Amino acid sequence: MSIGLPSADGGLRLHEPCRDPLPPLSFLPARSRRFYSAAHVVADPLAACAGAGPAVDWDATLAFRHRLWAQGLGVAEAMDTAQRGMGLDWPTAAELIRRSAADAAAVGGRILCGAGTDQLPAGAHTLAEISAAYEAQLAHVEACGASAVLMASRALARAARGPEDYLEVYGGLLRQCARPVVLHWLGPMFDPELHGYWGHESLDRATDVFLKVIAEHPDKVDGIKVSLLDAGREADIRRRLPAGVRCYTGDDYHYPELIAGDGECASDALLGIFDPIAPLAARAAVALDHDDPAGFRALLDPTVDLARHLFAPPTRYYKTGVVLLAWLAGHQEHFTMVGGLQSARSLPHLATAYERADLLGLFPDPERAEQRMRHLLAVHGVAS
Repeated sequence: MSIGLPSADGGLRLHEPCRDPLPPLSFLPARSRRFYSAAHVVADPLAACAGAGPAVDWDATLAFRHRLWAQGLGVAEAMDTAQRGMGLDWPTAAELIRRSAADAAAVGGRILCGAGTDQLPAGAHTLAEISAAYEAQLAHVEACGASAVLMASRALARAARGPEDYLEVYGGLLRQCARPVVLHWLGPMFDPELHGYWGHESLDRATDVFLKVIAEHPDKVDGIKVSLLDAGREADIRRRLPAGVRCYTGDDYHYPELIAGDGECASDALLGIFDPIAPLAARAAVALDHDDPAGFRALLDPTVDLARHLFAPPTRYYKTGVVLLAWLAGHQEHFTMVGGLQSARSLPHLATAYERADLLGLFPDPERAEQRMRHLLAVHGVAS
């Protein structure tokens, strides 16, 4: 039976739910590329209490990471997909890193963990305070047995007087890290407070600073994650990296072409969109292992419409659609988010997310997904 989905114009359109979902799969990690999924956190709606900090359902949160590892994907932990800076505070993120790193070690799963400065209170801070905050989080990640992603810092974006301050802070961190890190350039479409990062409004000049940090410490940089939604710029940065430094695409608009490569260079991946499309991402990784670029594109190209919808402006609210799809897929028992961010997207937006994911066969139990979508619509007064 068709389901009526609300459209942005106020009308309803009929959608015939999928009856042929993707079959279950279990793969070893890909050999030809490294694929990491930035993973969301599952809130605990029964423990949530205003002013008491974020409440996380640890069992459901870790179970989702085990699903990613079982499909051969790595986990990028405690990053913006996990609502860092948008509801997940540092004490909770630190516990998330500790638990996930322990579970990764137990099952042999790949893991990277975000280290930033979000334990600092709001307001102005010196470079020394910012460096110390970074150092504390980096030390925690490494003490848990994981490698770090050095996340962009709102505090540094506010405090830096120019590119020399970025070179000082990042240079100090790279000199002391115990294992190579991933540097993350998160664009202002994901976080408006990061405008002018690396000390320049001009992206060309900012890119030069970013590459200078890497060139001065190539042995301490495993790779970079570029989240600017600009495929041409990422391809240019990729060509200019020192030998051995990976480019993990963070471009949730152009990832198939960037991972496929241009015949000279290709990207690995660290993507938020891999959270909802994990079964297809895992299959695509295997296609690359089998030297089947056409099969790779046939699997990932159809997912781009869903990704561009989820990451549409305001892009920072993409997590709402990610969590919706996890609930519809049966990976959690509610559509509740830390900080109440389940309300950050409109009902028509969520309806389209359901429709596009369903057309891709991403719901293991399409009837359950349909029933849950009907319940969501009914709560909002829409007879489906």
